[in-house]
Amino acid sequence: MTYAVLKHFNVASGCKSCHLALWGGYVVVGHIPIEDIDRLLAERPDVEGITLPGMPPGSPGMPGEKSGEWKIYAFKNGRVWLYAVS
Repeated sequence: MTYAVLKHFNVASGCKSCHLALWGGYVVVGHIPIEDIDRLLAERPDVEGITLPGMPPGSPGMPGEKSGEWKIYAFKNGRVWLYAVS
């Protein structure tokens, strides 16, 4: 993912990952479990998007085994906060 694309969608530098999708009016960054995307679309919070930074082993689409909790963050206007733990 290029820096220009991430910057265009207001993804903070510490929240980067290799994939970005526009989904239901939100920016979805990284290998986020579908349950967390479903929650985002059901709750419709006032955020620009959500992100699972990096490429954690065992996350959807990544090889390996899950070795701990995944922290999914919400972001808006340069602010970033914990959205979910999967």
